[in-house]
Amino acid sequence: MARAAVSPARGGCVLACRLTPSSSRNEVAGITEESVRIKVTSPPVEGKANKALINFLGKIFKVPKSRIAIVKGETGRQKKVFIEGLETEVVMKKIMEAL
Repeated sequence: MARAAVSPARGGCVLACRLTPSSSRNEVAGITEESVRIKVTSPPVEGKANKALINFLGKIFKVPKSRIAIVKGETGRQKKVFIEGLETEVVMKKIMEAL
């Protein structure tokens, strides 16, 4: 497991991900030591891909979208996403289930 992709933070954890927009479907595409690769169908225009990422992660982790926030990388592919109220072990387990 790539523990570096998920790190603990006050009140939750931070997930490092590499986002691929305009994909054929929303999916967890893989995991590396540094990040989780996630594909979304939305284009990278006007924040649509970021919104799709938050929606997708909300479904995977079964948490409200309001508890998920992009804290770094709003305009790039590499992102840091804060997930409120979940521990790193829970996040990694859900990511592995989604693969």
